[in-house]
Amino acid sequence: MTAFAPWQALLEGLGWVLAQIYEVIPNLGVTIIVLTIVIRVVLLPLGIKQVRSMQHMQIIQPKVKQIQQKYKANKQRQQEEIMKLYKEYGVNPFSGCWPVLLQFPILISMYSVLRFPQHPIHIPEDTKLYAAVTVQIPPTIDDQPVTSQAQIEAADLPGQASGTAFLGMNLLCPAGLPWQPPPETLRDEISVDGEKVALEYPVTCASNAVERIPYYAFALLMFGTTYYQQRQMQKASPPGAASQQQQALLKILPIMFGVFGIFFPSGLVVYWTTSNLWQIGQQYYMLRTRPSAEALAAAADGKKASEKRGLMSSMMDRAEQERQRRGTSTGRPGSGTRKPGSPKPGSGSGRGQPKKPGSGGDGGGDPKKRPKR
Repeated sequence: MTAFAPWQALLEGLGWVLAQIYEVIPNLGVTIIVLTIVIRVVLLPLGIKQVRSMQHMQIIQPKVKQIQQKYKANKQRQQEEIMKLYKEYGVNPFSGCWPVLLQFPILISMYSVLRFPQHPIHIPEDTKLYAAVTVQIPPTIDDQPVTSQAQIEAADLPGQASGTAFLGMNLLCPAGLPWQPPPETLRDEISVDGEKVALEYPVTCASNAVERIPYYAFALLMFGTTYYQQRQMQKASPPGAASQQQQALLKILPIMFGVFGIFFPSGLVVYWTTSNLWQIGQQYYMLRTRPSAEALAAAADGKKASEKRGLMSSMMDRAEQERQRRGTSTGRPGSGTRKPGSPKPGSGSGRGQPKKPGSGGDGGGDPKKRPKR
């Protein structure tokens, strides 16, 4: 279990945040929407970077094609020139991958928190949300852990679903397939003395086709927003940048999430639909403020100039420090330096001063007594 400790800590933290929002807004659907917005705000810088990266790639795509055409016989030179182009325009072709990759761990963690029944429940026991869930899916009956179907059948279930209701749905329940009977139970499987035991909890989900309409409406909305959001991303991508496999994935992904919307708990469908709507609005604004090639090149040039100025400034500072160090070392007392205006060494006395007799100055002393050289 040690290896899963960080993951369990993430689930416990996410369940705690969900429960705290529910304390203020005792509506599970609104709580999930608020939590989704919080998550999207945290991921906002990465989302902006993703869209901008795709836009920058789209801007320089004509130049990339020119390089590919020019060096089509030399793949190594082609890659070198393309990387040089990326550097010139300040484009990172991999910076748009992280937001997409981060969405899946968050989706899995939200599924783990919102899926019931589950063991353990990732919600604090002393909260309203825990009470709203466990009144329908009790982990214990008469203070005894639930280990058999007989305990569930003997209990007074189902409990009230008002604590987890939203727009005519019980967010603990999935929509289910149209030709199946309306879902009225939630299934669980536990281990008792090393053996698997299947449990079915009677939960108020939907008793007829009319009551299932909101579930399918949200599943359809989940499919539609996923498809539209992927189309937005495709428009922001440079022409021809997506491979056939990526294009196929863009078509399959909405269908895959549409299927998830039928079998996953409706609370998770609310989360993913809200996340899609946020991304659609964010990408709409980003696509309207698309930078031009000139602005991109100017920004890259400004960054290079700033880096160059920083390098030159650093070199000049080091040169100035070196000059000061040398000036300090040569200006010590007794080092042989002279003050401005002082006579040079060996130049004799200054002008205007009386010359002592016999001092050897010019014109001084008796010429006859001068020593012969």
